[in-house]
Amino acid sequence: MSDQTPLIEAPKSRLPLLATIGVVVLALIGVAIFFIARGGDDAPRATGKDASTELSADDPVKVVLGTVGASDPYWETFKQSAKDAGIELEIKDFASYPLPNPALAADELDANQFQHIVYLAEYNVANDDDLVPLGSTAIYPLGLYSQEYDDVADIPDGETVIVPDDDSNQARGLLVLQSAGLIELKDGGSIFSTVADVDTATSRVKVKALQADLTATSLPDVAAAIVNNDFVEDAGLTFADAIAVDDPSDPKAIPYVNIFAVRAEDKDNAVLTRLVEVYQQTQAVLDGVDEASGDTAEFVTISQADLEASLRDVEAQIRDQK
Repeated sequence: MSDQTPLIEAPKSRLPLLATIGVVVLALIGVAIFFIARGGDDAPRATGKDASTELSADDPVKVVLGTVGASDPYWETFKQSAKDAGIELEIKDFASYPLPNPALAADELDANQFQHIVYLAEYNVANDDDLVPLGSTAIYPLGLYSQEYDDVADIPDGETVIVPDDDSNQARGLLVLQSAGLIELKDGGSIFSTVADVDTATSRVKVKALQADLTATSLPDVAAAIVNNDFVEDAGLTFADAIAVDDPSDPKAIPYVNIFAVRAEDKDNAVLTRLVEVYQQTQAVLDGVDEASGDTAEFVTISQADLEASLRDVEAQIRDQK
């Protein structure tokens, strides 16, 4: 997204690690060309500031933040709020998701904000990097929709529910169904769960996987379907029509939380931490994010320690899958 895109749909589907490596190599070349074209200009940095740095609107510290899709009005609101807090925020808008992490790793950014933990974990594992989450922003829920039932509790036992068949959205969709009480996943479920992991003996409904852009069109024939955010409005639905979404309080939803990311050595940086607080605590910024997301953003404030623990867990799962 901008926030919405990743998010959690951000990215919408997970790239295989080998493909990611190739994309990131191209991204690094693109980043190099981008900064050479700028004449090698090094922006003033917030990194390296002492933890006791005093922030003042009269003498602001500059922070360079990378994102994807910075055209939404709330970014200007965020910049002004940061300035009031003593931070001059420069936003670098990248054209695609593979670019901001290499730019951050190359010290061309102080932080970025465009991805969820799963995406960052895949980047770190593919590139042997150690970028870390600094703070949380929001979950952009993945929804369960039905043309026949207005409540999950009304779905009869034995009915069929559809989930997308791509890796990340299939696993996430299954976790939504589990949170809603429709299924049980063997071993509790993970970001790698598939339909084969559904415990049929303890689940209320049958689950089938279907191509993501067809799940909405399956609604007349099934009890309910997980529909990716990209296809909700195209199918004549609204986000408010969802009868179940990710539960932000469910620990299994943490990997899909959108984050501010920094280099590992900057995870205790006072200026960058203050920038995250400005985002989380400024109502005008949150209202703007919510409006840009079609009122789907579920804001969460998760500690840096818990975010990093989730990152390490996801990284370990990815390595185990190799």
